[in-house]
Amino acid sequence: MTEKAYIRTFGCQMNEHDSFQMMSVLEKEGFSITENPEDASVILVNTCSVRHNPENKVYSLLGTLRDQKKANPDLVIGVAGCVAQQEGETILRREKVVDMVFGPDNYFRLPEMLAEVRSGKRVCETKWMPRQRKIQNFIPEEWVECGHVEGVKAYIAITKGCNNMCTFCIVPTTRGREVSREHSNILREARALVRKGAKEVWLLGQNVNSYRSSKDYQFIDLLDDLSQLEGLQRIRFTSPHPKDWNNDLSDLMAERKAICNHLHLPFQAGSDRILTLMRRNHRLEDYLEKIRYLKSVAPNVELTTDLIVGFPTETDEDFEQTLHALREVRFSQVYSFKYSPRPGTVASEMEDDVPREVKEERLARVIALQEEINRENMAAYVDSVQEVLIDGAHPKLRGVMNGRTDGYRPISLFGGDLEEGDVALAKVNSHKGHWLYADYIAHCDPVAAV
Repeated sequence: MTEKAYIRTFGCQMNEHDSFQMMSVLEKEGFSITENPEDASVILVNTCSVRHNPENKVYSLLGTLRDQKKANPDLVIGVAGCVAQQEGETILRREKVVDMVFGPDNYFRLPEMLAEVRSGKRVCETKWMPRQRKIQNFIPEEWVECGHVEGVKAYIAITKGCNNMCTFCIVPTTRGREVSREHSNILREARALVRKGAKEVWLLGQNVNSYRSSKDYQFIDLLDDLSQLEGLQRIRFTSPHPKDWNNDLSDLMAERKAICNHLHLPFQAGSDRILTLMRRNHRLEDYLEKIRYLKSVAPNVELTTDLIVGFPTETDEDFEQTLHALREVRFSQVYSFKYSPRPGTVASEMEDDVPREVKEERLARVIALQEEINRENMAAYVDSVQEVLIDGAHPKLRGVMNGRTDGYRPISLFGGDLEEGDVALAKVNSHKGHWLYADYIAHCDPVAAV
């Protein structure tokens, strides 16, 4: 009888990618993947420690598994990812239901770790792979063509780790120093994913646009090559850093149809003083100038961002600069958070001196302003024609298909004989919240990526 494994993922796209890698490893070992934890003989919890809330959810989930473990002592429960890397043995001491803890550099050792657990050991594996070289194929050669396609989409990790050392961020501790893969290794994976049916790929890295596989081959060169792959309809990437973004990248986005008009560019705070304390290595005006140029060459670009309110010492004047940035850029979506200290970061040594009620009031103002901007942005879509990549059927409405615009807006299409993976033109007729509704016009023939 085939064993089943269940993986629960918390966090960002990089964590989702890591979970897909673990699925591939387990499937090669003869497991099938289940969406029901009660059917599983192996349960893995892939964790995020960037913010406190996901960490709390992890421990809450582990608490719910105690009865299942009690009923089935042979059940193997593992904690992976950033919390695992950060906490290590502490998790084993705190949660007796956990059999193994392993960090992001150890996913491909799953078979050995499972064997150790089944021999009666509790495993903690948080050692880093050697990182003396800045160029490192951290996806082993035998796994390069084993990537997972989810519907029409696939992820490709092009860098791992981070060298920026932002004072609020724990990633350099949990993911290690930055390394980049050889571009030939990445292109080989991309071709394999397209053969498996991927229409869209997401390039992943903690600071994706710092990628370089040699002095003469950088992120822009990788985008250039990927944008010319036959069969690849769309390319997205996350998350670039403002200090490494430049006008040449904006020009390439505007020129290449396969590179989506969608940029997630975190600015984190509007005050230059706060940006300095965060060690972001850019000023607000630098950020805005780059956005102005991008909009001049790609007027339809959709912009999203991350920001933190209530960073230590943030004043009302500092916060007003954040609102100023929102009003000028008019982001499609803002992922905004109240500052909370993360153990092990430089900022955790600063006095968390902005009162909670002030943080909450500022966050509410950000959300209210962004909702107003979003309503205006969405209204402007009505009667426009959008190119939509279909990613599945509407869960409730018969004959209606869902997809994403080039700018990553979710959209439902009425009419047309459409299937997952099709690209169609549609005229927007209405909107609700962040969702667009449109009438089918025509199928799009596959076009050259350039």
